[in-house]
Amino acid sequence: MMMTKNTQPGPRLGARTTRVLLAGATLAFCSHSAWALLPIEHWKEPNGAQVWLVQSKAIPMVDVQIDFDAGARRDPAQQVGLSSAVGMMTSKGVRAAGASEPALDENALGEAWADLGASFDAGAERDGFVYSLRSLTDAPLLAKAAKLASRQIAQPSFAENIWQRERSRWEAGIKEANTKPGTVAGKAFAAAVYGTHPYGYQITEQSLQRVSVADMKSFHQRYIQPCRARVSIVGALDKAQAQELARTLLSRLPASSAAQCAPLPELPPVPALTKASDDTIAFQSAQAHVLIGQPGIKRDSPDFLAALVGNHILGGGGFTSRLTTEVREKRGLSYSVGSGFSPGLEAGAFVVGLQTRPDQAAEAVKVSREVIKRFVEEGPTEEELRAAKDNLIGGFALRIDSNRKLLGNVVNIARNQLPLDYLEHWTDRVEALTTKDIRDAFQRMLQPDRMATVVVGGKQ
Repeated sequence: MMMTKNTQPGPRLGARTTRVLLAGATLAFCSHSAWALLPIEHWKEPNGAQVWLVQSKAIPMVDVQIDFDAGARRDPAQQVGLSSAVGMMTSKGVRAAGASEPALDENALGEAWADLGASFDAGAERDGFVYSLRSLTDAPLLAKAAKLASRQIAQPSFAENIWQRERSRWEAGIKEANTKPGTVAGKAFAAAVYGTHPYGYQITEQSLQRVSVADMKSFHQRYIQPCRARVSIVGALDKAQAQELARTLLSRLPASSAAQCAPLPELPPVPALTKASDDTIAFQSAQAHVLIGQPGIKRDSPDFLAALVGNHILGGGGFTSRLTTEVREKRGLSYSVGSGFSPGLEAGAFVVGLQTRPDQAAEAVKVSREVIKRFVEEGPTEEELRAAKDNLIGGFALRIDSNRKLLGNVVNIARNQLPLDYLEHWTDRVEALTTKDIRDAFQRMLQPDRMATVVVGGKQ
């Protein structure tokens, strides 16, 4: 769950280092829980909103995420950053709503949330626009928190002077990020893997200059509608209380007509790469940043679990992975190396990432490619598969030690339309995988001779 303001969308790699990129890919695969004792309730509200609820009575708190199909992938090509701008401006003030509800600026909002001992955030992810609320379930406090959150959801002020100020700060941040080799590598990799697909869009100073307050208002009006809401709730509430909370949070949004809530246009699939590419970018840095990869799979792919387990063996399992053994342990080419998939509503990237001395970059790339190629051709050994299963299944129960982790699993099920009992059968499905299953899946997913390689570092 995103709990920071203006978090950059997943596919916009410009402001992310290799380490963050791989961590995010790993988290995308590891957000699972055992739900046998925590059944998920699901229903549809009269306004069209869908609600998922897990009653977790251990502590008197509730975590809520409201998800709309309005993430970064919905940004217009010439206004990349629009959805993130809407998210950022949500915390900068709300309009007045009658004499009893005066306008609140960002300072007043901050004080109001502090007084309630609650938190509220909004922002754009790659595949969704998200509002997040955390509050105690004490009835008077929760009622006030829900009322204030409903104002931020439906009545952001979008003040022109605040947007001009924040856009200048944002542009300064982009300039500073562009001085870092990790940013340069991420942008080049996104362009090579995604081409012109929205997953590869980059927020730039120029794209932000094309975003106006009017554009933000239009985006909000089009996408933030009750009938498009997916509401995930985890906490010490029963169904009736959860219904009341969901209705309050969405109560100030205008009612939507059937025409307004017609299905949104489908995005084109991420195109497969037709050939290998190599992009070496000169940059004055002590370390060369290396990224190797291609479009991977969608989250609803039947190969998802095979990708999870296989990648744990290839490069996602830390010191036990093949890439670490071959690149770091045997040859000392990099302190850390890893791989990951980032599946989404579209095919997110598969990526291998590492940092090395510039004079060792060519050898590190060669060895990494060989490891990938061999794994795709041969698959894992029985011993590797057993160790990966033991590690993943053994850590399964640790995924539900907080409401926020529980919420992340509910959101995963809601956004990707997974069955409510998906996680109840997760360990059995992982245990049933064979070496042949892994090998066949990786041969369907990856094409080692058509991957993009980006190396940034070592001024030429």
